[in-house]
Amino acid sequence: MPSSAQSQPMSVTLAQASHLLVSFTHFLTVAIHNVLFYRNLYPATTFLTTRAYNLPVHQSRHPKVCSWIRDAVDAIKAQLVQGSVQRIAIVVHGPDAAVLERWMIDVAAFPAFTGVKEPRGNRRDEEDDGLGAPEARDGNREGGINWTNVDEAFRGAVRRMAFAGEKMGSLPGGCSFTIAVELREDGEPPIGYPQHWIPTERNLQTQSSQRPEAGEDVGGAKTTPLRSVEAGPLFFECWVEEGKAKYEPAVSSASS
Repeated sequence: MPSSAQSQPMSVTLAQASHLLVSFTHFLTVAIHNVLFYRNLYPATTFLTTRAYNLPVHQSRHPKVCSWIRDAVDAIKAQLVQGSVQRIAIVVHGPDAAVLERWMIDVAAFPAFTGVKEPRGNRRDEEDDGLGAPEARDGNREGGINWTNVDEAFRGAVRRMAFAGEKMGSLPGGCSFTIAVELREDGEPPIGYPQHWIPTERNLQTQSSQRPEAGEDVGGAKTTPLRSVEAGPLFFECWVEEGKAKYEPAVSSASS
């Protein structure tokens, strides 16, 4: 599994940290929609082509899918603010619920965004699910952050994930997906009402002081690094894990 850089204090203002968080959640939204498209989890006709980071990207047109993704990203953002997230996973399940793929984003090097609130006017309306760029910033460089470079880093990650999804083998029909977060060792489990999160299955639980061994589906049968991303003060890594269940049919056929 790819390793992450060590966490470093983020020497930026509260406003800059807020912009960084919004920029990352925008990237995450684009990435999720693109994975759904390139892995054919919904028919291609249910997507529209738009642009983000000066790239053609794909967005689901189904209101309920868009709403679900928006709510999931908002729930992830709440955990990022608290600094409790280790990794984010877009998990693809086969028709029998077996784990086929996990598209991983390691944010262990992120700081806690303590005190950050969503900038006024940046929250999308319920009917607005567009993937256009986040709100404009004054100038390309602000307080040592080159925002052009930040956007270029996200652009590179989106391109790499799209290329990988397009080149990977086809998935069987009837697949589904979910979004999961792996918490830091000292992260507090998200509780409250309404309950946005539920504990994951044992086969996907990571190693910790309470669990000496990781679940059997963590890491998968094959891991492909995608990109290390340095977006200003933020650093994260992306990779895709292909589950053992994805290769079992081929093994069985060869045996036959």
